[in-house]
Amino acid sequence: MIAVTVSTSSAVLVGAVFLACAVEMVEALTIVLAVGHTRGWRSAFEGSALAILALGALVAVFGPALVHVPLNTLRLIVGSVLLIFGMQWLRKAILRSAGLKAKHDEDEAYAKAVAELSNVGPGVNRDRVAFVMAFKGVFLEGLEVVITVLTLGTSAHRLGLAASVAAVALVLVGAIGIGVSRQLSSVPENAMKMGVGVMLVSFGTFWTGEGLHVRWPGSDAFLLLFVAIYLLVVWALVGVLRREAPTPEEVRA
Repeated sequence: MIAVTVSTSSAVLVGAVFLACAVEMVEALTIVLAVGHTRGWRSAFEGSALAILALGALVAVFGPALVHVPLNTLRLIVGSVLLIFGMQWLRKAILRSAGLKAKHDEDEAYAKAVAELSNVGPGVNRDRVAFVMAFKGVFLEGLEVVITVLTLGTSAHRLGLAASVAAVALVLVGAIGIGVSRQLSSVPENAMKMGVGVMLVSFGTFWTGEGLHVRWPGSDAFLLLFVAIYLLVVWALVGVLRREAPTPEEVRA
């Protein structure tokens, strides 16, 4: 039973961290590619590398500090944070799936970044504008990944596993980005965000309950039931919103 619950908890943790990292890094990669193609790769790589080092430092500094917080208190705080983050992800993903919000278009984001960069004169040797834009893109998108790694990894007492999964996702997204260059719009980003939102909300509900001394049947395996419940709720909400969404003819009228 212990082996089953450990493997279940680890599997959900790995899935949540990997998807969260992949989604955010695809968006960061779009900015880096735009910077590299428009202003030169040296500044793009330098800005990205510094951002990754800064994010790694955040994990190294704040990760061990969280270990000393009482477990129930930590899980109550982390559960609440994950519920907030998860609901935000799910809200946007549900609205996009229902056709009430435009889906994130990586090609459009790329074109916008290129237009912004093209309006600024080129730098000498090191391009300051390109460096700052690459750093900002990677750091801001990666910051949400760091929060996910710290909260999920620390509460599950598997910070090393969470950090390793995030690193693997980062390498894979980078490798794929190099291979496909600008063709990132085919990535099913909304589906990935939906999955991340469901996992974060599931973890949030589970750990908030544990922080309040709730004893879930089956221990960590109960996470799978939360995932199934939230998937059904999301599916139902998307269906209802699609039926109630105005048609193109109604919008024009």
